[in-house]
Amino acid sequence: MDPVIIVGAGPVGLTLALALARQEVPCVVLDEGPGKDEPRLARTVVLREDTTALMERLTGVPLAEAGARWAGWRSMRRKQVMREVTFGDAAEGPEGVRNPSPLHIAQHVLTNALRTALADKPLVKVAVDSRLDAIEQEPSGVTAHTRGSKGTWWRGSYLVGCDGPRSTVRKLQDIRFPGRTAVERHAVAALRAELPLDGKALLHRMPPWRTSGPSGGEVTARPLPEGVWRLDWLLPPGKDLVTPEMLVARVRETLAGWTGGATPPYELLDTGVHTVHHRLARRWRVGRVLLAGDAAHCLGALGTHGLDEGLRDADNLAWKLAAAWHHGPRDALLDSYQTERRAAVAARLRAADQALPLLRGGGGLRAVVPGSARGHDALLTDGHLGHGVIGAPGAYADSPLAPPHLEGEVPVDTPRGAPVIDVRVTAEDGSFVQLRDRLGRGALLVVLIAPGTGVWDRKHWATAGIMPRLAAAVTALPYPAELLVAESYPGAAAHSVLLVRPDGHLVTALSGVRPADLYTAAEAALGGPVKAAAGAAAEAGAAAGSR
Repeated sequence: MDPVIIVGAGPVGLTLALALARQEVPCVVLDEGPGKDEPRLARTVVLREDTTALMERLTGVPLAEAGARWAGWRSMRRKQVMREVTFGDAAEGPEGVRNPSPLHIAQHVLTNALRTALADKPLVKVAVDSRLDAIEQEPSGVTAHTRGSKGTWWRGSYLVGCDGPRSTVRKLQDIRFPGRTAVERHAVAALRAELPLDGKALLHRMPPWRTSGPSGGEVTARPLPEGVWRLDWLLPPGKDLVTPEMLVARVRETLAGWTGGATPPYELLDTGVHTVHHRLARRWRVGRVLLAGDAAHCLGALGTHGLDEGLRDADNLAWKLAAAWHHGPRDALLDSYQTERRAAVAARLRAADQALPLLRGGGGLRAVVPGSARGHDALLTDGHLGHGVIGAPGAYADSPLAPPHLEGEVPVDTPRGAPVIDVRVTAEDGSFVQLRDRLGRGALLVVLIAPGTGVWDRKHWATAGIMPRLAAAVTALPYPAELLVAESYPGAAAHSVLLVRPDGHLVTALSGVRPADLYTAAEAALGGPVKAAAGAAAEAGAAAGSR
C-alpha cells in the first residue's frame, strides 16, 4: 500500500510521521524548506504534561533537559500577588492531584529532536525543498505534485496537510478558514539576565511603571535554560510598528520595575512580534485529504498554545490512519477525527473569545465589581497553566466512537472520552511501566485493576483467578489489544476492567470480565463493525468508478 503523504515539516507534521512510523506505516514528509530550522529563542512553545509525554515517547529524548520546568507560577496585579502556584509531583493541583510543571522549550530544539528521531526511521522519507502545488484524489489513493529542485509527483494512500495557517493543502481543497485576524499582538524578547523570580513564570497585569495599553499593560516572563527568559508584552490594539527602540525601552523599564532600581545587566538574544489569530477550518477531512495543526485551527490568546492542540491532532489521527492503512478503509473512524478534534478546539476558541471582552475591555462597571480582578486572573491562569475550559485538554464525551450503554459499565474518576490517568501498570512481560508508555503502539489497552498484584511475580497471578478468562476475551477482540494490570486506578473498584484507546482516551470501564461488553466497546471505538465499514467503502468505491 502507498505511504501517507504529510505536507509540512513543523512539529505537528514530524510528530505525525513519527507516530505513524511507530505503528509500521510508511510516510513521505514534504518539506518546502532546507530540512533545518533557524535557532530562535524568541520562538518557544509551552507543552502540557500530556503533550510532553507524547514528545518524549516518540523522540526517546528527555526533553526536560533541553527545556525548562518552571518552579512555579505567580500572577500579579499592580503590586499585589494575586495567585501563587508551586509545581512538582508532590504539589496539590486544583483537583487534589499532582501538579506537574509545563515544559517551556525553544521550538527549534523540539523540531530538531523530532528530526533526529526521524533519521533512524527507515519507514519515513523527508523530501526537502519540495513545495506542494497540486493534489489529485481517486477512490484508491491521492497524488501530490511538488515543484522546486526536486519537483515530482508523489503517490500516497492519504495526505495530511500540516503546513501551517497559510496551508496550501487547505486552499487546494477549497476549505473555508473563518475567524478573526490579529486578536492580540505581543512584543517578544529573549534575554539572559538574573531576575528575582526564583525560577517561576510570572504574569504581571497593570504593572505600576506602565499606565497605558490594554488594562494598563500586561507582561509575561517564562524561564528557559541557562538563565534565559522569554518576555511577552501585550500590545495595544492596532498595527503600530514595534521598533527596536520601543522594545529596548520596554525591556529596560520592565527589568528595572521587577528589581526595584536601575536596570540590571542583561543580554538581549532575540526579539520578535507574536500575532494571535483565531480561526477554525470548516472541514478537516475531504476524502483522503486531512488537515492538522495550524492548517486546521489557530488559537493562542489568553495563554492558550496552539501547538499543544496541534500535537493532540497528530496523536488522535495517527492511530486512526494506521488502522485504515493496515486493516482497510474505515470511514467512520476517520470521520471521528474531525468530529472529536474540531469540537475540542472549537470549545477552547469559544471560551477564549467569550473571556476576551471581560479581560481586555478596560474600565466601566466591571472594574469596580468586587472580586472581578481575581476572577479575571483565574481565567488567565487557567489558559497559561492548562486548566479549565480555556486551557485543559479536551475530552471526547460526545464522540461517535463512544459505545452504547453497556450493562456492565461502572463509573471511575475518568469520564468516558477523557484522557486516562497515568498509573503504573504491569505489562505482559512482567515489567513495571507507566500506562502512558504503552500508548501510541497501534493497539487498544485493556487494564485490569487488581490490588496486590504489584508485590507478586507475574507468573503467580497471570494464570490465576479471572486472568485466563480476561486474556481470552482480549485475544478475541476485533483489533490488536494489550492486556495490562494495575494495582489501582482512581475511582475504580477491584476487578474493574478499563478499555483505553491507543491515544489514551477512556472508552469504558466495566465491572469484572464481561467479554460481550468488552467486544461491543472495542467495536464501537473502531467506528463500528469492521465488515460493515469495509462493505460501505467498497460500495462507495464502486459507485465512484461507475461515474
